[in-house]
Amino acid sequence: MSRTTTSPSTEQPLSGGMLWFAAIILAAANFVAVLDMTIANVSVPTIAGSLGATSSQGTWVITSYAVAEAITVPLTGWLAARFGAVRVFTIAMALFGVFSALCGLANSLGMLVFARICQGFAGGPLMPLSQTLLLRIFPKEKATAAVGIWSMTTLVAPVLGPMLGGYLCDEYSWPWIFFINLPIAFACAFIAWKLLKRYEEPLVRNPIDRIGLALLIVWVGSLQLLLDEGKNLDWFASTEIVVLGIIAVIGFIAFMIWELHEEHPVVDLRVFRHRGFSASVLTISLAFAAFFGANVLTPQWLQTYMGYTATTAGLATAWTGVFAVFVAPLAAGLSAKVDPRKLVFWGVLWLGIICLWRTVATTDMGYWEIALPLMAMGLGLPFFFVPLTGLAMASVDEPEMASAAGLMNFLRTLSGAFATSLITTLWDDQTMVNHAELVAVSDSDQTLQRFFEGMGSTGETTLQNIDRLINAQAVMLATNQVMSIVAFSFIVAAFAIWLAPRPQRVVDPAASGGH
Repeated sequence: MSRTTTSPSTEQPLSGGMLWFAAIILAAANFVAVLDMTIANVSVPTIAGSLGATSSQGTWVITSYAVAEAITVPLTGWLAARFGAVRVFTIAMALFGVFSALCGLANSLGMLVFARICQGFAGGPLMPLSQTLLLRIFPKEKATAAVGIWSMTTLVAPVLGPMLGGYLCDEYSWPWIFFINLPIAFACAFIAWKLLKRYEEPLVRNPIDRIGLALLIVWVGSLQLLLDEGKNLDWFASTEIVVLGIIAVIGFIAFMIWELHEEHPVVDLRVFRHRGFSASVLTISLAFAAFFGANVLTPQWLQTYMGYTATTAGLATAWTGVFAVFVAPLAAGLSAKVDPRKLVFWGVLWLGIICLWRTVATTDMGYWEIALPLMAMGLGLPFFFVPLTGLAMASVDEPEMASAAGLMNFLRTLSGAFATSLITTLWDDQTMVNHAELVAVSDSDQTLQRFFEGMGSTGETTLQNIDRLINAQAVMLATNQVMSIVAFSFIVAAFAIWLAPRPQRVVDPAASGGH
């Protein structure tokens, strides 16, 4: 790849079948980058067991990727301007394949987490650049179709991830959830360069905000480590956690001060002066955190305590995506005709109501009793994601759209990573509390012991049976309690959107294709 391309190519723009072929390549790149945020969800128990780690440590496989991806998203604009959007996209796609291979070859949790961090760094630019390049290659009158393709892959990939991950884990082995990326990544990189290098634009050599980037990595990394390790180290009773907390707070304050005064900030915090954008970001952060947390919790609960295989757990959670696909075109159509705040409010409120429905789950539930509320969630998902992006972009000035899009993607991805750590920690803690309370009840009431003795069980076997039953109920109660918190987050997010004023303009879809 030559680095001499500093002006637009004289080659003819793509058209017809080649245009749509290029669109499929870009959509596939976005799909695998988003897919890898959730493909490991159902595989965490398998990966943890294979590498000799606990399930809570296994969630590092999810959070490390999400945090690394979130950090590189705001950098995409600078990288694309400095080196060229097509060149950065192609290199990131190829590196994504290389680090996917390293993930599959990992023989320890430490090596896997390191490879996932590198994979996340490579995957971060793929999401915004796939959108940017789609809008660059499509004629202006077809920009809506380009945004529709990109939105569909962004919406469906996180839900199909658990299904594909479960199937590969059961039928083959967990490394294949990473190995399947290789042919897609290398093919996309090669074809994208051949087809899209004609769309490279002149380079802009803006300075990089090195101090801002360093502060971002410090405070985000410290906070994520604190959330991941807090439970294992007894939270703030541990010196290590206290130090991480102090570093995170100081790093965050320093980052805020620096970015507000830097001429070329890595994250342009000034866009928060727009009330509509602030309300949209608050809504999407709360709602995505709730959605992502529930998506991580559900397959773990189904596999670890309900006896589901990874494949069956993935199939159950995939129903959300199936219904979302059918409803997405309706949501996109209504976004241009109806006040987007109404669509977002009812869409997110619907997700909260469905999660309240899920707070009465029992250990006796069958597959369809579990799948039905997950199907219903799919009906509300597009009404929150599609119009909210348009509302956020309509709230900022046109020159700020690239910064606003990058900041929103950054906070959305980061909220998913934080929610994963918080929800799995809360789930484990509530399980222990519930277990202790149920043991106290069973000790004072000998009914269970008499029941098992009546079934022919004696001595140690009776105690084991009682403990197994208590543990199953403790987990079920904890799952319902966490789901009630998820529902509350959705409901708060739904009402938060009313903090935004009614948008005064409709955004040209091509204008929001920033980094």
